[in-house]
Amino acid sequence: MKKIFYGFIICIFTVGSLYANGTKIEFTEFDLDNGLHVILHQDNSTPIVAVSILYHVGSKNEDPERTGFAHFFEHLLFEGSKNIERGQFDKLLTAAGAVNNANTWLDRTFYYEILPSNQLELGLYLESERLMHAKIDQIGVDTQREVVKEEKRQRVDNQPYGTFLEETLKRAYKVHPYRWTTIGSLEHLNRATLEEFMDFYHTFYVPQNATLSIAGDIDIEETRRLVDLYFSEIPKGKHEVPRPTEVEPPQTEEIRDIVYDNIQLPAVIQAYHMPAQGTEDYYALNLLTTLLSDGQSSRFYKEIVDRQQKAVQVSAIPLAGEDPGLFITLGIANMGIEAGDLEKSMDAEVDRVKSSLVSEREFQKVRNQIENDFVTRNSKVVGIAESLADYHVYFGDANLINTEIDRYMKVTREDLMRVARKYLTKENRVVLHYLPKEKESN
Repeated sequence: MKKIFYGFIICIFTVGSLYANGTKIEFTEFDLDNGLHVILHQDNSTPIVAVSILYHVGSKNEDPERTGFAHFFEHLLFEGSKNIERGQFDKLLTAAGAVNNANTWLDRTFYYEILPSNQLELGLYLESERLMHAKIDQIGVDTQREVVKEEKRQRVDNQPYGTFLEETLKRAYKVHPYRWTTIGSLEHLNRATLEEFMDFYHTFYVPQNATLSIAGDIDIEETRRLVDLYFSEIPKGKHEVPRPTEVEPPQTEEIRDIVYDNIQLPAVIQAYHMPAQGTEDYYALNLLTTLLSDGQSSRFYKEIVDRQQKAVQVSAIPLAGEDPGLFITLGIANMGIEAGDLEKSMDAEVDRVKSSLVSEREFQKVRNQIENDFVTRNSKVVGIAESLADYHVYFGDANLINTEIDRYMKVTREDLMRVARKYLTKENRVVLHYLPKEKESN
């Protein structure tokens, strides 16, 4: 499988981050005439290089009657190209001692290879083939349909609580295309024609919609030459890349529902609407999720799991996006605990943040955790490459790889209380109780 859920990548090759050593991450960026944006980061400490391309297309760019296309292409574009035979993409990389993967999210699709640095040219060749000469034919489409079906069976249909995101999104969003998950609808994929797949490719897989980010053991000038060699002749897309314009209206009353699933322990999911990533309140809410559920010293764990023993797991997750996302709290009840009882305990911890300031000591611990996460994310070459591309695409400022931590550090204890009061309200949330199927007939 070419996808890792929510875009978090774990790689076996590690390179010490310049930021981790207290040094600014230096990079060079430029545009080719066809619109391809290129970012290069040189770190010669280890003979490893990450070659990546981020395409600014995710599930939110799909036709509501053809959901799942972005994720489907994540699979399809490993089929081969005009010059690479079917099944040879991975074999070429394996023979070179390299690894590769990809992930799809609401707003983008990200592909990468991690190679010995003397194989940089191979990575550039493969990504240029994916961009210019991808093989989109009926054999590949039919093959990858079956792959996606199996993925959905394993990760959603046959996984306890596996449908929670799908069930949450379709209730939280009525208008905005965040209302479906990245895996989308298999029925839509089955109905789609080969021409529709080709049109999606020619619309979104174009140089002006892509960011090539390379990090690791490179020489900047030589890499520029190779990038020009492999990418400059790729023609620019013929049309402007379409962007969704739907704006989700404010939610004005609580939405509650029950989902019966093949589970033994009840679960509670609460999803509050939150602002888009990069906004001031987004950073405060991000810190709040850390306060509530990051580690065994977090409030959710200490109170609900450890002291009250009402849950085996409780988490707070920021579902972040280019457009307003969701602040999700999720708890799985302990044996013999009702969903409603667990929900009351989760609400009580949220209410505690609303009613009293976090202590200075606890707040400093949260700040330390955020800073550690920031450093860890950029401790590997592929993490640096991905962060540079993300910051450029989402914010138009790749240097946030060095400075975004300052935005987190500006958040105050008062900000945590304020955003909890503003966003974590009952009228602004969806609440789902997951119950065992045998409860449905009672």
